[in-house]
Amino acid sequence: MKVDFTRWLPAIAKDSYRKIANDSYRKTALSVAGVAALGGLALAPTAAAAPITTGPHEGAVAAIEKATGRAKTDRTDESALTTGGTTVKPAAEKPTREELIPHGVQGAQSRIPLDDAQLANARAIIDVAKKTGVGERGAVIGIATSLQESKLYNLGHLGAYNDHDSQGLFQQRPSSGWGSPEQITDPEYASTAFFTALKNVGGWQDLPLTAAAQTVQVSAYPFAYAQWEEQAADIVAQLW
Repeated sequence: MKVDFTRWLPAIAKDSYRKIANDSYRKTALSVAGVAALGGLALAPTAAAAPITTGPHEGAVAAIEKATGRAKTDRTDESALTTGGTTVKPAAEKPTREELIPHGVQGAQSRIPLDDAQLANARAIIDVAKKTGVGERGAVIGIATSLQESKLYNLGHLGAYNDHDSQGLFQQRPSSGWGSPEQITDPEYASTAFFTALKNVGGWQDLPLTAAAQTVQVSAYPFAYAQWEEQAADIVAQLW
């Protein structure tokens, strides 16, 4: 399904709370009554995102703030987060570029600014990448996939604009066996499911990112994941 997202309608949030690695963060599943498009959002494995080089417009910002419960004055400066935010790890311990992008990027790269909700979801994906043993490269694949599928927002059901029953960070479908709606809108569960499937892909470490992601996601636009590899690598480098 191809949808031309040109307008924003108010979004509402479905909030619950979880702890991951001794840090508490809010898990927000966004849903809309009508249309939601988070800055050119790819809503499902069958939707391709156009390259994005600027931050959300004011209507988008307002919808994100309403959905995440954050006032404008509480919002992180998105312009400072185009590579995934500030640091949490000494430079000497960060993954190398060769570990993060061993095959080089494929094609033109897209980049978006990130707010606090997106960064929290990126950290959740990285935490699960560590727990499941897929390492830094797996984390890059996971974050690039989520950037394509949901722009790193934990999306609830979008009504008529859903791609079937796709939800969550990776737009996984209950009808395809990924889990219940409650499970796939839990960032830890959704990330674990994604990385478990990735580990079942033979030789995934040696595949280009878009091939590894596509084998898991089975998207109608298999090359769309490639555009997010560089930003995903930057996010992992800074948050690992």
